Amino acid sequence: MSRRWIQNPNRCADEYLDGIEDFIEFARRQNPGATRIRCPCRRCNNTLFETIENVGFHLVRNGMIETYSIWNLHGEQVDHASSSNAPRVDNVEPIVDPNDQVIGIIQDAFPFASTNINQEGEDDVPTPIDSAEFEQHEKLLKNANQELYPGCENFSVLTAIVELMHRKIKYRMSNLCFDYFLGVFKRMLPTDNCLPKDHKHAQKVLHGLGLGYEKIHACKNNCILFYKEHETLDTCPICNESRFKMTS
Repeated sequence: MSRRWIQNPNRCADEYLDGIEDFIEFARRQNPGATRIRCPCRRCNNTLFETIENVGFHLVRNGMIETYSIWNLHGEQVDHASSSNAPRVDNVEPIVDPNDQVIGIIQDAFPFASTNINQEGEDDVPTPIDSAEFEQHEKLLKNANQELYPGCENFSVLTAIVELMHRKIKYRMSNLCFDYFLGVFKRMLPTDNCLPKDHKHAQKVLHGLGLGYEKIHACKNNCILFYKEHETLDTCPICNESRFKMTS
């Protein structure tokens, strides 16, 4: 069975996620009754033991060791004759996954989906999960996994939104200006693209990541600009209106 998925840079791709499931099933079969196994993620490097569930989370978040294609530390028998003739995969250039940071943000925003490392000897107690929170988590993962348009390898829907919103804030674009450029980009992309049509729809996606606040650089009553001597203020010194508003 091909294990090329191990080197797939997109850890939200179906191929990669299916590969993780195959590995977890293999580890369960080879280690019946085991509560902890070696974690082959890039951080643990097969030196730390985790619960099988946590190993799955680690592999999504950190990726599997790219050279670990023979799972000998998890019970796979090594065929020395064939493995000696197998092509070496040393000096593989690290590939930057465009979804890495976004997946990390999702895990941080939803602690129930993040790695819950228990101390040795402690019981694993399942944490109750709010259904609405779980639904939001699944929706964000779907956007992180969905290509911006069919065949797009560089951006998912979520990474595209995060990148564009970052530029909006950095260059202090107004919502009107942002809407204009979104419209232009949307017309440039293939017709079946999934880019949000305006700022409001983009903000709805990011709201699930705890990014539901938008910084205002002018008082809503036009008293002052939050600039120079007022740059660090959170409220208008004249009318006391907040510099921030909650977006829906």
